[in-house]
Amino acid sequence: MSERSERTEDTARLTSAGGRSERPADRYGISRRKTPRWLPYALGVFVIAAGVVVAFLGYRTYGPKDIEPERLGYTVVDDSTVDVDFKVTRQDPGKPIVCYVRALTGDSTEVGRREVLIPASDSGTVRLTTRLRTTERAGAANIYGCSDKVPAYLRAG
Repeated sequence: MSERSERTEDTARLTSAGGRSERPADRYGISRRKTPRWLPYALGVFVIAAGVVVAFLGYRTYGPKDIEPERLGYTVVDDSTVDVDFKVTRQDPGKPIVCYVRALTGDSTEVGRREVLIPASDSGTVRLTTRLRTTERAGAANIYGCSDKVPAYLRAG
């Protein structure tokens, strides 16, 4: 018996009197499953909740900070000295802060670092210039970071 005649017999068995093809129930199931009515709503709530979480984390990570330093420039004075000009904006100007300024070589090796105490003031933004001693000629200088946790050895009194 040829393969074509076997397929014809299978088709004939599956065809009902009305000419429609019927699927074997044990292979394809009796009825088509329907999506639950609540599923689109649940997915919508999930997407909105995920969006709110992502927005919150983004704001917390990239939003405004309590202390924001900005390097305005630097001047290499000689092979062992660099001046760094920077400003610091803080939410609470009545609180002293410390900023860590560093000098780097052309290949980003740190060659100098200094902690700069910025005392409490009336202004939220303070501009400063500080001088760093370096172990070799600096190629760049930047603000490593600032903190309101001032070490005891920097506090007056």
